[in-house]
Amino acid sequence: MIFKLIDSSYINEITFISIIIAFTATCVIISLCKNILPRDQGRAFAINGNKSEGKPRGAGIIFVFVFAVCSLLFIPYSNEMLIYLILVIAAMLSGYLDDRANSPWGEYKKGIIDLILAIICAITYVNYNGTHIQLFYSDALSFTMPVVPFVILAVILIWASINVTNCSDGVDGLCGTLSIISMITIYGICQIKGIDASVKHMILLFAVCLLGYLWFNASPSRLLMGDAGSRAIGFFMAVAILKTGSPFLFIPAAIVLIVDGGLGLVKVFLLRFFKIKILSSTRTPIHDHMRKNKGWSDTQVVFRFSILQLVVSLAMLFA
Repeated sequence: MIFKLIDSSYINEITFISIIIAFTATCVIISLCKNILPRDQGRAFAINGNKSEGKPRGAGIIFVFVFAVCSLLFIPYSNEMLIYLILVIAAMLSGYLDDRANSPWGEYKKGIIDLILAIICAITYVNYNGTHIQLFYSDALSFTMPVVPFVILAVILIWASINVTNCSDGVDGLCGTLSIISMITIYGICQIKGIDASVKHMILLFAVCLLGYLWFNASPSRLLMGDAGSRAIGFFMAVAILKTGSPFLFIPAAIVLIVDGGLGLVKVFLLRFFKIKILSSTRTPIHDHMRKNKGWSDTQVVFRFSILQLVVSLAMLFA
C-alpha cells in the first residue's frame, strides 16, 4: 500500500521504517492488551508446566496481526501474498480458538484444520510458482516434479512445520528464539539465491514481530504465545522455505525444531497406529528430556538449542 504513495526506489528506507514500526507496535499492543488474553491453565504432563498457570496466553494473535498489517502496508501487493497472509491468520485463529477453549481441541480436529490449510497453501504455491526444485543453491542439482507428488510433499512440509513448531513451544523463549534463527537462515538462503525482495521483507517483518513478543517471553516469561503463535510461525516458515525454491533446505534450516518437536510426533504416530515403541526412555519433546533427565535449566535449554541451530545455519550458509 505504501508503495502507491512513495517511489519504490526508497525500498531500503521503507524496509527500515517498517521494521521499527513492526517491533514497536508489537511491544506496545502486547503491553496494553496482555491482560485481556486468555489465561494458561498449566500443563499436567509438561516439566514445570505449573509455572505457566495463570499467565496470559495466545499472544500470537497480537504479533501475527501486527505482521499481517505491516505486510499489507509496506510490501508491494500481490494476490499470492494476500492468500498466504490470509492462511497465516487462519492458522493463528485456529490456534487462538484452541487457546481460549475451556477444553483443549482434540488432536484430530487440529490436524484436519492444519491439513486443509496446507492443501490450500500447496495448491496456491504451485499455481504461482510451478514445481521446479533446487536441491541446494545450484541449477545443476535441480529438477521439475509432477504436480501431484509436489503438492503431496508440500502439504507434508507445511503440516510438519506447523506441528514441530507447536510441539517445541514449552520453554520460555525457546520456540520464538529458534524460529527467529530459522527465519533468518531462510532469509540468508533467499539472499544467496536472489529471491524476490518482498519475500525477504516478509521474513524480516515476522522475525521482528517475534522479537517484540520475546521481550515479554524471556525467562521468566510474563505471557505465552500459545497455539495462536506457534501454529502461525510454523505455517509461515513453510511458506518462506517453499518460496526459496529449495524446500529440502528446511531440514538444516530448522533442524533443532524438527528434532525437538518432531521426535515426539514420530513416537506417538508409531505407537498409536503400528504399536511400535521407540525412544521409550526418552521424554519428548526433547527439551523436556533435557530438563528432567539431564538437569538442564530452562535458560540452558534455550541457549544450547539455539547454539546448535546457529552452528548448523552458519555451516549451510557459509560452507
